Amino acid sequence: MSSTAGQVIKCKAAVVWEAGKPLVIEEVEVAPPQKMEVRLKILFTSLCHTDVYFWEGKDCGERRRGVTELVQSDHVLPVFKGECGDRAHCKSEESNMCSLLEDQHDRGVMINDEKPRFSIKGKPIYHFVGTSTFSEYTVVHAGCVAKINPLAPLDKVCVLSCGISTGLGATLNVAKPKKGSSVAIFGLGTIGLAEPLFGASRVIGVDLNPSRFEEAKRFGVTEFVNPKDHNKKVQEVIVEMTDGGVDRSVECTGNVDAMISAFECVHDGWGVAVLVGVPHKDAIFKTPPMNFLNERTLKGTFFGNYKPRSHLPSVVEMYMNKELEVEKFITHEVSFL
Repeated sequence: MSSTAGQVIKCKAAVVWEAGKPLVIEEVEVAPPQKMEVRLKILFTSLCHTDVYFWEGKDCGERRRGVTELVQSDHVLPVFKGECGDRAHCKSEESNMCSLLEDQHDRGVMINDEKPRFSIKGKPIYHFVGTSTFSEYTVVHAGCVAKINPLAPLDKVCVLSCGISTGLGATLNVAKPKKGSSVAIFGLGTIGLAEPLFGASRVIGVDLNPSRFEEAKRFGVTEFVNPKDHNKKVQEVIVEMTDGGVDRSVECTGNVDAMISAFECVHDGWGVAVLVGVPHKDAIFKTPPMNFLNERTLKGTFFGNYKPRSHLPSVVEMYMNKELEVEKFITHEVSFL
């Protein structure tokens, strides 16, 4: 990397030329980083369902001036959530938002000059959610890079950059179920199954795919509800099962109807529903206002309320200390080229 510092690097990248079209392996040119940017060598990456959502249209590095926390040879995780460290959200203990780096999903270019760092024969190739890890080299804002334990196996902890951390934080940081409580999880994918359920007495998994139920038992789910098996709303089914509703629910699908069900299935007086899935931009959430007046709480979270630079290294340490399993979430390993 040192021999290419300040120079354009040519490498392979998987490029989507049109929404929903197959990925194509192309040779791209990766420009050197500018102020507060780093260029990373991607050794391993992972695929999240949110990646597929945007695709469908619905680690050593080179640093640049202003970057003081990172040096070449650091092991890092690039994250779609940013933490510049200077704005009000970054300084707040109650939020993991960052007003400078919050619109990564739509930007496609770097903040400094509103241009991408990728190109093919002079044609600009745009960035994806601020990370673009389907490239052998990428350029990201330094606020989207978490420096981690160099002993952590990168082929395992790369999955902590999105789904697992999101599910983990949604419970530990947002829902915060008490020991002996009941929990409903809507969507039994990686995020849903990453919910830490220590101490919960009942864990109800809700999914339209019954083939997921058997596997979900390994993750602590005790009961299952398939909405297609009932002629009433799934929230009504859960309320009847639990004598008034669950203590906590976590919605992990991004389907607005599932979001409404997750909120309406929690118990009045103390029930808390947490929305994790990413809905369609035009989706509208509708529920009777009395659900709020009856002391139900609705919360939302991106990336489990983890600040990437401040908190993600500690999540990696949870794995290193055998407090968190990630291997069971890895089903396939595929060569990039």
